[in-house]
Amino acid sequence: MTASPPCVQPGSFLTLHYRMAGANGDLINTFADKPATLTLGTGELSPALEARLLGLPEGSRATFELAAGAAFGERHPDKLQWLTVRALSDMGDVDQQYEINDVVQFPTPDGQGRFAGSVRQFRNDASGEAVLFDFNHPLAGQPVTFEVHVIGIL
Repeated sequence: MTASPPCVQPGSFLTLHYRMAGANGDLINTFADKPATLTLGTGELSPALEARLLGLPEGSRATFELAAGAAFGERHPDKLQWLTVRALSDMGDVDQQYEINDVVQFPTPDGQGRFAGSVRQFRNDASGEAVLFDFNHPLAGQPVTFEVHVIGIL
């Protein structure tokens, strides 16, 4: 009698390939490279994506279609924020040159973590030079395709 393969549970440590895609194509795709390793429940994936993994057996492959906003929430206009070049310089980005769609890492207010914003626009007016950052997840408000191959479960 052969034992059945382990299944993904809350707190599982996983080795997997996965792909997340929105309306504009892939955001993340590990299938052509090394697999990812992560622990469920630590925030490495959104809760909606983690929920799709629960119960999948080791070795399984699956594709999930999540409705707009289900994977990463809706887009919020209040997560668009202008930052002056001076403020960016004060945060340590001295002489940094940005381009539209660049993703920039920022420290959390407590200094213990980081969060990302993508460059959306530039302005140079009487108030000085500034960059508009979008702190929404890139797939917020979009339908998401989540494809996974569970390689190993600990």
